[in-house]
Amino acid sequence: MRSRLLVLGAASACALALAACGTSDPAAERNEAEGETRTIEHAMGATEIPAEPQRVVVLDTDKIDTALSLGVTPIGAARASEAELPGYLGDLSGVAVVGTTAEPDLEAIEALEPDLILGSKFRQEAFYDELNAIAPTVFTEQVGVTWKENFLLDGDALGKGEEAKGLLEAYEARAAEFGASLGDALATQVSLVRFMPDQIRYYGPDSFSGIVLGDVGLARPELQQLNGAEDRRFGEVSAEELDTVGGDVVFYCAYGTDGEAMLAEYTAGELWQSIPAVQGGKAYPVDDEIWMTGIGVTAAGLILDDLEKHLAA
Repeated sequence: MRSRLLVLGAASACALALAACGTSDPAAERNEAEGETRTIEHAMGATEIPAEPQRVVVLDTDKIDTALSLGVTPIGAARASEAELPGYLGDLSGVAVVGTTAEPDLEAIEALEPDLILGSKFRQEAFYDELNAIAPTVFTEQVGVTWKENFLLDGDALGKGEEAKGLLEAYEARAAEFGASLGDALATQVSLVRFMPDQIRYYGPDSFSGIVLGDVGLARPELQQLNGAEDRRFGEVSAEELDTVGGDVVFYCAYGTDGEAMLAEYTAGELWQSIPAVQGGKAYPVDDEIWMTGIGVTAAGLILDDLEKHLAA
């Protein structure tokens, strides 16, 4: 009888264990398996993440820059729709491409078994629940205008908060020092022009590259100050208005193959050639990956390199 009771007791314990497994919280199990965790407040709420994530997937170009700037090589990254992973960050052949920033490949992400996913509400809000079911997911709110805040949040999520703060402070100190070194040349009006596959844009003070110019203290053409505009990141000009972009110095680039074709066509035309900065040899082609899609502290430092090359006395 005693043996029978022991067997029944063991069976009951097994049944209870199985029932518990069947009703357990996957997120709790995941966190338990990952060990020590901490909570991050972000654009989608609060998420418990590993204290020291080891397998990180990034879903926007700013997050690639952030991770590499902080010495973290992501196992997977989304690419911009018209580009490959950014070349300015070095050899990324070991980083798996997981779709585009607009359409992340959920199956590819899941197959990588990440322990942290970094993305943005602006681009991937519709995918958040599915991503968070794969791994703890942290989203920044916007892209570009809040690049510094994004850098610090993503750095914190990566367990590199102090390093991120130090890198940002070093960049800002360098920008201010360079601005001070320009003296009267700080009044030089700098124009930013980008040729897109279907439009021509000029970039304002709330764009990534515009913020870098602002950190230096450089002046901008009146058109590109976008005063009174609700969105001060960029505006558009038609091909017939190309000569209105203004600026004592023009930095220009193109996005994607079609954008490169548009750049080649219009910069060879009469309107572009009539711009005083172009006539004076003060129009400089720059890398779109750095000036427009980099949106991180390493890209910002490379923009400063370009500014020093072309504006320093």
